[in-house]
Amino acid sequence: MPVKNEETAEKMTLTATERALKCAELAYDKKAYDICVRDISRVSSIADYMVIISGSSDKQNQAIADNIRTGLKKFGKVNDIEGAKDGRWIVMDYGDVLVHIFHDQIRRYYDLDGIWGMAPELELPPEIKASRKEADY
Repeated sequence: MPVKNEETAEKMTLTATERALKCAELAYDKKAYDICVRDISRVSSIADYMVIISGSSDKQNQAIADNIRTGLKKFGKVNDIEGAKDGRWIVMDYGDVLVHIFHDQIRRYYDLDGIWGMAPELELPPEIKASRKEADY
């Protein structure tokens, strides 16, 4: 029988806010940039938070998605993942949190940052916030 450590035994669930921030942190661990977490709960019923992330290659985007998936596994499985094989735009659905991992040019083209611009951004830790690069969104 596997032994659970105290932290795992005490906390097997995350709030939507904690899950969204954890997605940002796990993406940052794989050198993602321009990470944005929006609270969409007041403007949409599809989820509570949307995490928008940029990566510089298909392989990096796939690594970011895999790190998020494995990092959140102990808190519950992802409901669905689309685009992981191609890696250009990966969407991960956690029910209360939607994660979009993009190539820069695809992110600019679909402009989720602009579309969801009315939703407030969550404050991210300074090191994650600093990973943003200037872009014309």
